[in-house]
Amino acid sequence: MKFKEDLKNTVVIKKSPDEALFNQTTLQLLNSLDKTREDFWNVDNESANFLNLLIKMHNVKHALEIGTSNGYSAIWLAQALKETGGKLTTIEFWDNRLDVAVENFKKAGVDDIIEPKLGQAVIILEEMAYSDNPPVFDFVFIDANKSEYIKYFKLIHPMLKYGGVIAADNILSHYKKVLPYVEAVTSHPDYQSQLIPLDTGIMVSIKRNQL
Repeated sequence: MKFKEDLKNTVVIKKSPDEALFNQTTLQLLNSLDKTREDFWNVDNESANFLNLLIKMHNVKHALEIGTSNGYSAIWLAQALKETGGKLTTIEFWDNRLDVAVENFKKAGVDDIIEPKLGQAVIILEEMAYSDNPPVFDFVFIDANKSEYIKYFKLIHPMLKYGGVIAADNILSHYKKVLPYVEAVTSHPDYQSQLIPLDTGIMVSIKRNQL
């Protein structure tokens, strides 16, 4: 680039205000959950907004989240799904965390479009994939056990429709642990991928139709 502005002393506007998306009650809830990021391993605010945008851009109807925690990201996903007329299935291993998340869904008014599932993600995904009528998803957010990302991918792949999106978090913060996943999705002929360097790093992959 021949010319680049010096923004050293400039405050760069990065996103629209959350007040445009949520009512005051939900905003207060999200702000309180954001303060517990280190304890519950939530995504940051900008990453959550990015995921929200992805859902709206792709008009997602059936979304899957692997790793619910206290429900912070799911509330952001559900807000977008309210606009697209979609539903969210979210999986969490720890029952105490899922209990907290379910209460937060009620407080945010999104519990009507969220189906929480308790248990080990790999087992639940296997039950889905090998059932008589496997679900079909058009958006998947992965934010759980980093060493199992590759297992999730192999189970998700046949359930993700063409044109569907996978967003996987913690690519930069846990790169060595998620490397098998990164290598698999970036080399797979059905996927086009790009790392988005937001916070801990999100790998976005779209399942594309072969020409």
